[in-house]
Formats: sequence, structure tokens, C-alpha cells
Amino acid sequence: MEEREENEMPEIGDKTALVCIVGRPSAGKSTFLNTASGEKISIVSSIPQTTRNAIRGIVNTSLGQLVFIDTPGLHQSEKKLNLKLTKIAADQIAECDAILYVIDSTRPCGEEESLIAQMLKPLSEKIVVALNKEEDIHANVESAREFVKRELPQIPQGRILSMSAKADHNVNDVLKALYDLAPVAPHLYPEEFYTDQEVEFRIAEIIREQAINRLKAEVPHALYVSIEDMKMKTEKVLSVRAFICVERESQKGIVIGTKGLLIREIKVESIKECRKIFPYKVNLDLRVKVDKNWRQKDATLNKLVR
Repeated sequence: MEEREENEMPEIGDKTALVCIVGRPSAGKSTFLNTASGEKISIVSSIPQTTRNAIRGIVNTSLGQLVFIDTPGLHQSEKKLNLKLTKIAADQIAECDAILYVIDSTRPCGEEESLIAQMLKPLSEKIVVALNKEEDIHANVESAREFVKRELPQIPQGRILSMSAKADHNVNDVLKALYDLAPVAPHLYPEEFYTDQEVEFRIAEIIREQAINRLKAEVPHALYVSIEDMKMKTEKVLSVRAFICVERESQKGIVIGTKGLLIREIKVESIKECRKIFPYKVNLDLRVKVDKNWRQKDATLNKLVR
């Protein structure tokens, strides 16, 4: 066997697993995915219910390939959008090889957390629990650990790990625990892949992230991004026309901002984020329009949430 050059990446190991990340909204699931993959895969916000789709991120190491699915946060709600998000998470859980259950150690493990634990209990043999945000002064890791011992007693202590996804502490230990559950199987993606998201979806998510992190109250939940046109002008320039869609006319003015300053800021910052990801320049034409009560429209929900 020929020796690899010093700077050459080690070969990927022969294990492969589809891993579903579950937990309450804002537990740190998307932050973990971005940290583990070393790339921006899933948008991050302090606004709960930011993730609306099952988003794939791929981690390749000398132990093998882990394909993560970042699911929407699970919580109690009868709203049509939230019910659809919960169904997406449940569908992904049923198909995966392993489950990463992320618990926010800064929040008490109440009724909502217990409902998630009960849903996962029959799948204990393939669960790794990550007690996240250990770096936070409000963290109570031991309380969260006692909750897991009580609600999910079949999970071995070696698969209940504290971590900080934000500070990248113990993330590798969590990965190793997941590899221990992974079967030897053909890889699902080539080594150079770190996500299977299409360009259109990634740009829409970047715009949505920049918008919701600048808005307050109900507006972040009341918007989605529609890519109306996308075309390569040259090999180095992608032209994109997109709309931030809101539910009411009053929200449109909020997103645009005084003298158009907010929509301009969202556009500029979105272009900056695109430059970090894509090997070409993205020219963005960004506007705002009203799609009245879109969260109650099955056709719109089916297009956005899948």
C-alpha cells in the first residue's frame, strides 16, 4: 500500500450511518450539525422553530461516514405548520440508523421533554444523548443527566455525554459514540460532500436566517423565502431574484424597514454569507411580498416543509 502524503486526508472508514438529530426547539441541534461538519449547513437563530426541513449534513472521518438529518424542533402545538414539522421529525426517526437526542441543559426538563423521551424510549438501543450548552452559566448538566437516567433507563451511561456544540467541546466524543452504533455499510455520498442541499434551498435559507435574526415578535415565524428566478450569467456569477413572503401587509413594511434600510441590510449580509459558501459571486435581487395566511395553505406548506 502506498503511503499518503503528509497533507493528504486520511481514508474514510468503512462504517456508515444515517443519524437523526432530535430535541426541543433551540436545543442546539443546528449548531451541533454545523460544528460537526465544519461547514454552514443549517441556519442558526435564537428564534425557536427556525429549522423547517430535514436538513442533511455529512461528516467523513477515518471511522466512516455519518449522514446527519437536522429535524425541526419538537414541541406541543396544534398549529398546522407545527404539526407538519413534528411529522417530518417522526418520519426521519423511523428511517435512521442512530439518533442523537440533544437536550438543552440550561432549561428544566419538563413535560415537553418527557413527551420526547417517551417517543424515543422504544428506540433506546440506537440513541446517543448530548447534554448541550455545558459552557453556559445557567447549565445544570447533572439535572439533565438524572432526567435521562429516569426517563430512558435503557441507555448506557457511556452514551449520555455533556457537550458544548457552540464551543466545540466534546463534539468528537459524541461523534465517536455514534460511530460505535454505526454498521459497516457502503457510503451514501462521495467523500467531498458535506451536504446534499440544492443551491436554491441554501440561498433561500441564508436569506431567511438574515431576516429572522433582525425581526421580532411573530414576524420571523410569519415569513418564508421564495426563489423566483436563478440563472448563471457567467461561470463566476449567479443571478438570483428572491422574495421574502409575509402574511400581512403590515409585516411587509416591517421587513422593508424605514427607507428600505432593513431589506437592504438583509440583502447585503445574505450576499456576504453566500460568498463564504459558493465558488462564484451571487447577485441578489431581493424584495418583499404578501402571501396572505400562508401558514394555513396546504399547497404552500407542502412546498416549503418536506
